[in-house]
Amino acid sequence: MRIKNTSFSALDTFSICPLKYKFKEIDKIKTPKSPEAVFGTLVHSTMKYIHGGGFLSPTQKDALNYFSKNWNSEVFKDELVERAAFAQGVKIIQDYYKKNDPAAADIVDLESRFSVEIEDLQNQQVYLLSGVIDRIDKTPDGFEIIDYKTARKLPPQSKIEEDLQLPIYLLALIKRYPHLEKTPEKVILSLYFLRHGLKLSTTKTAAQLEEEKERIINLINEINKSDFSPRLSPLCDWCDFQALCPMWKHKFKKEENTLTEKEKREIIKKYLNLQEEIKEKRQQMATLQTEIIKIMKKEKVERLFNQDKIIAKTLRTTYEYDQEKIKPLLEKSGLWEKVIKLDNALLKKVLLTLPPALQCQVEKAKKIKRETWSLSVKKNKEMVK
Repeated sequence: MRIKNTSFSALDTFSICPLKYKFKEIDKIKTPKSPEAVFGTLVHSTMKYIHGGGFLSPTQKDALNYFSKNWNSEVFKDELVERAAFAQGVKIIQDYYKKNDPAAADIVDLESRFSVEIEDLQNQQVYLLSGVIDRIDKTPDGFEIIDYKTARKLPPQSKIEEDLQLPIYLLALIKRYPHLEKTPEKVILSLYFLRHGLKLSTTKTAAQLEEEKERIINLINEINKSDFSPRLSPLCDWCDFQALCPMWKHKFKKEENTLTEKEKREIIKKYLNLQEEIKEKRQQMATLQTEIIKIMKKEKVERLFNQDKIIAKTLRTTYEYDQEKIKPLLEKSGLWEKVIKLDNALLKKVLLTLPPALQCQVEKAKKIKRETWSLSVKKNKEMVK
């Protein structure tokens, strides 16, 4: 199968692993979007919102509200991971406003779709490259192409010089503005790494751009000749096709269930009996814990000693928010509807988007819901000696 239409994303996938390219681009196997991909899409959407606000650019508060309202909790299986991701998104927006004035940017286009032809004279083929450029700015000398990145790792400048995405975008811009063909170096090619708040840039001369076109053609020809063998790399850990890959599918091989019906019933019986024992033991533990706490209160101590063990007492406090106090505070910011059920996890996310002064007011509305004592057991190091 010979390809004639492609994109940087497809070429990059082949460079990482030819088999992944086959699964994704040829076999068209669909996979669920990862939390990282969903996070990246929302951050890109927020950047477009920030710079696409018409006469009045959105404020930082507007951008944070946009990010919060479009947040998708369903893709995260782990609540701690979700909280960390949300906080990271808030930090990206806050840092972006510290370093950039959206109103000062002279933007030509946002999320500009393109398709550009590249000719392979040797094989008498014409290939069509397509994609989307995040942002095109006008500069005093020419233009700047900016592509946003949410990668955790900041690459060295040498990687930016070798990056194939930016030359493809440059070819698309030259198609739009043909007068740039002789002076492509007037176009700044930038990757903005949002987690780090850093923009790494390069330029290409006409001669260098011809070399990049050769690289693209050679890579397409390599795809057309490929047997799509798998390629191991550290990126395999994040691949959605491991279950299909001959290098990894052994991880997903299911062992046949050879248990008899009698053995199954015996396992179930043991499980249920053990569950009853645990329930009974927990009740006994709760009773003994109450007695021990009574002893501690009577003797006015925080710890009790027995041979080589120490029993320590810890107070656990659970808080909740006073609905009558918090409602008027959040209604002013238009956020009450988001936490109308007073979901504490959701409320904590919303609080991150509020000004510090308002956050302090909301925290004052917090009250104790319950207090419970728990016990912990440690070794008595002195007795062990």
